Amino acid sequence: MTSGLSAILPDLSPWRSSRDFRLLWVQGLVTTFGSFMALVALPLQIKELTGSPLAVGAMGAVELVPLVVFGLYGGALADAADRRRVILLTEAGLGVLALVLLVNAMLPEPMLWPLYVVAAGVAALAGLQRPALDSLMARIVPHDQLPAAAALNALRWQIGAIAGPALAGLVVAYAGNAPAYATTAAGFAVSLLLCLRLSPMPAAENAGKPSLRGIAEGARYAWSRPVLLGTYAVDMAAMFFAFPNTIFPFLADELDADWSLGLMYAAGSIGSVAVSLTSGWVSRVRRHGLLVVCGAAGWGMAIAAAGWLSDIWLVLACLALAGAGDMLSGLGRSTIWNQTIPDELRGRLAGIEVLSYSVGPQLGQVRAGAMAGWTGTRPAFWTGGLACVASVGLLAAVLPKLLTYDALTDEDALRRRSAHTAATGGPDPAGTVEKAALQGQLWA
Repeated sequence: MTSGLSAILPDLSPWRSSRDFRLLWVQGLVTTFGSFMALVALPLQIKELTGSPLAVGAMGAVELVPLVVFGLYGGALADAADRRRVILLTEAGLGVLALVLLVNAMLPEPMLWPLYVVAAGVAALAGLQRPALDSLMARIVPHDQLPAAAALNALRWQIGAIAGPALAGLVVAYAGNAPAYATTAAGFAVSLLLCLRLSPMPAAENAGKPSLRGIAEGARYAWSRPVLLGTYAVDMAAMFFAFPNTIFPFLADELDADWSLGLMYAAGSIGSVAVSLTSGWVSRVRRHGLLVVCGAAGWGMAIAAAGWLSDIWLVLACLALAGAGDMLSGLGRSTIWNQTIPDELRGRLAGIEVLSYSVGPQLGQVRAGAMAGWTGTRPAFWTGGLACVASVGLLAAVLPKLLTYDALTDEDALRRRSAHTAATGGPDPAGTVEKAALQGQLWA
């Protein structure tokens, strides 16, 4: 019975083996919880001030340019600077922006323009920070534990993503926006204290200064790897066509279920955490590209179904299924990235990854808001979901190497494993390659 449970329960090896992983895990949980409080309050406040779906969706357009510019620069910065210092400075900046939202919300008549300014600032700082955070995993976690680390990080994020929106919906409904923003600011303060305890993460001795040339080098590497291109393209397509979060307030109105708004934001995370809590099998998977494609297609189908249905509980169930599909796709993407990208390019490629999983949702907000204003809220859901499924299928056909990716035979994965072994000294930990070869036969 115990062995059966261990096969599906999360693998805790990264938590036991790395102090820095434990610190980042707790820090991420605190930050995620606080950030989701603001994620619910901000679009709802714009809706209250304007009553316009397009005004809410425009938040994505405001965030897009800073995210692209600073995401790419942040990737180059992560390869050239101490990643711990980058995380500390950007975390402090995000806390200041949360205070700006709090002050604006406490005004007798809150202003609209600071909401867009803060949204742009958050996008810029997140673009700088995410490559530094993401590129740490391959350095602080043993190579054979990277799939388990991806699952644990996903579980951490989803715990905050469930508790944050669910509580935020209640806080905003009964206490207003200011307490939600205050919680966000407090979360960043605690996170900053945890980040101060991280080990220094200096750049490699031969690392150059951040430059356009360095960014271009990372882009050329990504362009030359069809598997990486596939992970980026599938995620961007899925998010662009089927990311309707900013029009949840309007869907709640149409279904006469204002009380469900927080649950709508949390439902996807509930589905995701269900996958994370049973993620022990992920360590035995070697066809991670297949996870990416199937998960993204499942996300699109569930979003389409949420637009067709009228019963609020069935809608919430569909959103939970969508979250489960997104989690499967995310686990596949994260594992491929950490298994194949060399450490000297990890920051710059992490910058590109930030664009792949962030630009899509930003453009998706604009698409969803514009479509809802044109055709109505529910058609914006189901047309986007169907377009997601179609685009994912087309990309899988155009980039077949994504579907055939095998962690035990892919040249980049083998090269990265060898480099990690050489850097840490000694043979592959605990015969990882041999064990994975035997276990992977079940998942080929």
